[in-house]
Amino acid sequence: MFSRSRFWVVCAGMCVAWPVMAQKSSPVPTDTEQHIQHVTAGLIGGLILKGHEHETHTLAERMQQLHVPGVSIAVLHDGKIEWARGFGTRNGDGAPVDAETMFQAGSISKPLAAMAALRLVQQGKISLDSDINTYLTSWKFPSEAVAGGKSITLRELLTHTAGTTVHGFPGYASDAPVPTLVQVLNGEKPANTPAIRSEQPPLKEWKYSGGGYTVMQQAVIDVAKEPFPKLLHDSVLAPMGMTRSTYEQPLPEPLRSNAAVPYRGDGKPVEGGAHTYPEMAAAGLWTTPTDLAKYAMEVEQSLNGKANHVLNQEMTRQMLTPGMGHWGLGLEMGGADANPYFSHGGANEGFRNIFAAYEKNGEGAFVMTNGDNGGQLGDEIMHSIAAEYNWPDWRPTVREVVAVDPAVLAQYAGTYQLGPNFDLVVKLEDGKLITQATGQPSFPIYAESQTKFFPLDFPAELEFVKDDKGAVNALILHQGGRDMKAPKK
Repeated sequence: MFSRSRFWVVCAGMCVAWPVMAQKSSPVPTDTEQHIQHVTAGLIGGLILKGHEHETHTLAERMQQLHVPGVSIAVLHDGKIEWARGFGTRNGDGAPVDAETMFQAGSISKPLAAMAALRLVQQGKISLDSDINTYLTSWKFPSEAVAGGKSITLRELLTHTAGTTVHGFPGYASDAPVPTLVQVLNGEKPANTPAIRSEQPPLKEWKYSGGGYTVMQQAVIDVAKEPFPKLLHDSVLAPMGMTRSTYEQPLPEPLRSNAAVPYRGDGKPVEGGAHTYPEMAAAGLWTTPTDLAKYAMEVEQSLNGKANHVLNQEMTRQMLTPGMGHWGLGLEMGGADANPYFSHGGANEGFRNIFAAYEKNGEGAFVMTNGDNGGQLGDEIMHSIAAEYNWPDWRPTVREVVAVDPAVLAQYAGTYQLGPNFDLVVKLEDGKLITQATGQPSFPIYAESQTKFFPLDFPAELEFVKDDKGAVNALILHQGGRDMKAPKK
C-alpha cells in the first residue's frame, strides 16, 4: 500500500465525462435492482453538519467530479452475494468495467496473505510467537539497538506491532527495473524504498508497516519453499473459489484483457500502466469485489465452523480477535462487541479500494476503483450501502459547528508550509476560512472549537497554534494518523 503525499484531497471537476454503465449478465430481482438504484443515487460524504441540509449525489456525478473512470462493487446480504456490478470504464478505449474486471487490491493484499501465514501456523510449520529469524533462511532480520534486544514475531508482523519501518510501497513503473525481495528488504538498488528495519521495540505501539508484511512474505516463502503466488493460489485463493485473483506480478498477459488501467487524480492514466509490486504480501494482489466477497463469506463461515477451506474455527477466531490499535491478524476490527465487522483498505498507484464485512449477520460491501481519488468515492459508496441495508456502522458522522469571532478567524489567515514546495494557504472570505493546498482546489473549513477546524469532504483536522505572545505561528494538520506541524510564513 502506498499513499502519495496528498493532504487536501483533489475534488476538481472533470475534463472528460466517462459514461457510467451498469454491467449485468442476467436479470436481477426487482428489490435488488431497487437496492442498486438507491445505493448509486444516494452517495454522501463522511461528515454532515448538525442542523444543516446535506446533499446526496449520484455515483455518476461523483465519478465525474473525482476523475475516477471505473468502479466495481459487490454487496453481501444475508450471507450471499446479492449483487455485483461494474460502472464506468476500465481503460482509455472506453471498455466497460464489469463484475469480472480485475483491479490491484493494494493493502487488501495483506489480510489474504496473512491467511496463508496462519495456515502454515495451523499446520505446525511456523509459530506465531517465536523469533521470525527461526524461519528466515535466505535472509535474516538484523538486530537493531533501537529494538532493545527484542526479537520480532509473526504475530507482531501481522498486527503491525513489530516496530518495523516502511509504511508502504510505490511499486515499479513498467519501464523500471524490479528488485528482488531481498533487495527490497535491504533497501538496495534498484529498490526505491529504505531498508526494512526496527525503528522501535516490538509492542511499544501500533504502527502500520507494509515493511513488516514484506518480512513475513520472505518468511513464508522460506518455510513453504514455494513461490509466493503459487503458495497463495494453492493454499488460499483456490480453496475459497477466488478464480479471478492472483498475486503474480506483473499481471500475466492472458489476464490483462479485462484488467483496469490505473488513473491519477487529474484523470490522466498512470504513465506506463499498472506498477509492479514485488512486495506481494503487502500490495501484490489482483482481484475483483466478487472474489473479495467470497473471501469474506469464507471467513464468516469458518468462524462459525461451517466451512473451513483455509483456516479452522479456532485459527479464524484468533485472526479476528482485536488487539492493539483494534487490529487482528491482518484485519482492522470495528463495530460493537455484539456485532463486530472486519475491514481493510488498499491504495496502489492509480487504484483505491475498501471493504467491510460483519462477522455474524452476513452483511458486507466491497468497492474497487481505478483512480487516485477513489478512496473518497469508496467511502461515499460505503456510506450509501450502509444506509440502504441498515448497517449499524459506516454512517456519516454528524458534527456541530461553533461560532468564532471574525477577528479571531482573521488571525488564522496566512500561508503555512507543510513541506518543501508545498504550502497550505488559509484565507478569510465572507466570514469563513477557505483553505487551498499547492496545486489543489480550495475548500472551506468549519470550526469545532476556537482553534480546531475540519473540512467536510475528507477526514482531517487543522489546529492553529499560538506562540507565548498569543500570535498564530503555525498549524498542525491531523490526517491519516499523522500530525504534521506547518509553520506560518
